[in-house]
Amino acid sequence: MELIQQIRRAEAEAKQIVEEARQQAVQIADEARQQRRQALEKAAEKRRAAIKAAAAEAEQQAQSEVEQLRTEGQQRIAHLREQAAGKMDACVEKVLERLRQA
Repeated sequence: MELIQQIRRAEAEAKQIVEEARQQAVQIADEARQQRRQALEKAAEKRRAAIKAAAAEAEQQAQSEVEQLRTEGQQRIAHLREQAAGKMDACVEKVLERLRQA
């Protein structure tokens, strides 16, 4: 009779050990999922920060290029105006000279 009670106690202990192991496994799996989720969130946050930094840098470079192109354009316009003014003066002189001759 005592042997049967020992067997039953051993079975109960085994069931308890199995249940505790199952609970620990569930807890470990939950912790692993939580860590994975946190790692993914952290990676996403880093990715967003990198994208934001890259966008800011690209915007700054674009502004720099715009200013450079604007300066070059203004210089070209000034140069063309100088060339045109010199040619215009020469043309006006030729027209006036021909009018005087006529």
